[in-house]
Amino acid sequence: MALVMAGVVVLDCAEPEKLAAFYKELLDAEETDATANRVEIRGADGMRMAFRRDVMATPPSWPRPENSLQAHLDFHVEDLDAAERKVVGLGGRPLDTKDAQGPFEERGYADPAGHSFTLRRVRPTAPKRG
Repeated sequence: MALVMAGVVVLDCAEPEKLAAFYKELLDAEETDATANRVEIRGADGMRMAFRRDVMATPPSWPRPENSLQAHLDFHVEDLDAAERKVVGLGGRPLDTKDAQGPFEERGYADPAGHSFTLRRVRPTAPKRG
């Protein structure tokens, strides 16, 4: 029997209920557990995330170097434009939406608490460069 059975990505934030609602809608997820200081969700594909209350949480500043990347999430999507509309509609903001170099199309965003994540097109559309 494995010592560790499963892992959960946990993001610290000032308002876990609000951040959980953002990711719940984005990932078509369901809330699986909630306490006064933590909310956990599970996406349709089984991905688990939790959001832990930390009233002293400081949003990452990426792409600026000070207090930059604390955690980074990648989400695979079929349609970048549709996914971007959903992210922005839920309160996320674009960080880096210029055309990426390399074999995948991807765009960077921040959730409402400032954590960065990338939407990456599932199928490569451009030939690998370099």
